[in-house]
Amino acid sequence: MIKVAICDDETNIGAALENDLLDIFGKLNVKFEIGVFFTGEALYKKMDGGAHYDLIFLDIEFARSDINGIEVGRRIREVHQNHLTAIVYISWEKKYALQLFDIQPFNFLVKPLNHDKIENVVRKYLQISGQWSGTFTYKVGHDTQKVQIKDIVYIESHGRKLSLHFANGKHEEIYGSIKTAYEEQLKKFDFLFIHNAYVVNYDYVTALKIDQVLLTNHTTPLPISKHRRNEVRDNYFNIMKQRSG
Repeated sequence: MIKVAICDDETNIGAALENDLLDIFGKLNVKFEIGVFFTGEALYKKMDGGAHYDLIFLDIEFARSDINGIEVGRRIREVHQNHLTAIVYISWEKKYALQLFDIQPFNFLVKPLNHDKIENVVRKYLQISGQWSGTFTYKVGHDTQKVQIKDIVYIESHGRKLSLHFANGKHEEIYGSIKTAYEEQLKKFDFLFIHNAYVVNYDYVTALKIDQVLLTNHTTPLPISKHRRNEVRDNYFNIMKQRSG
């Protein structure tokens, strides 16, 4: 469960940010909880009372507040000795960026906020914090099995069976549809559907060529279908862009 706080006295911006986060966390299939605050004092008072937040989107200037966002961040770091909470500052002004060095913010977003940039921040936080650990679920007979998605290098389809190839060199055969596995479980974790018979994990791609991909610890490349080449290339560079912020 990711606990998020939004602290901004511009209610329209706070509401829009909350809606963006609802959409992003829902798409990424990550459980979350959001608290909304309209002054720096309200957020700090809540945290002073014992509340913890993993990720805070914090405005810098408040129209009706005795302390600004910079002071709130400083109190979180120095008074609470909390250096784990990721603070994302938001402001209309870029001039504050240099004043935030000692607070070690996770990121700085300039208003008006952009959905894609918010998603980049969320994805980067989940990856760095290690809280994005999805599982791939499948049936073996009447039993349900689960494996860590991060351990799957690629999935191969042959007939009605799928072969799961893992980073440790092992593989397992199950019954299923590669399209269903991709659409329902793997797409949101940055897998690439390169061929009707292959879905690969972006994290293990070492080289992307026009008609094939090379994977970590695999000497034999996997083919990219001719009709999927543009889609695979676009998806690959979109993932790269999202991860780089």
